[in-house]
Amino acid sequence: MITKEDKLKAIKVGAQSKTDVGSPQVQVAILTARIKEVTEHLKANKHDAKARRGLIQMVGKRKKLLKYLENKDFDAYQAIIAKLGLRK
Repeated sequence: MITKEDKLKAIKVGAQSKTDVGSPQVQVAILTARIKEVTEHLKANKHDAKARRGLIQMVGKRKKLLKYLENKDFDAYQAIIAKLGLRK
């Protein structure tokens, strides 16, 4: 579970306005924070199959959101990729 502070940091990274908490950019930022946390967990707990399955689901959801954003608003897509340090 990501902490409340980490989630707020992720929201600030992707937010377009002060009250933006649900745009695709914010969702991608939150998922990225969760993915990093679960990845660290799996490094220590290699046999945690349920966590691995959850990680794969989160990666798939982030991929779909990024594809949507790429098709809908390419400039926003490039901006969020650069901010989060993701690669395409």
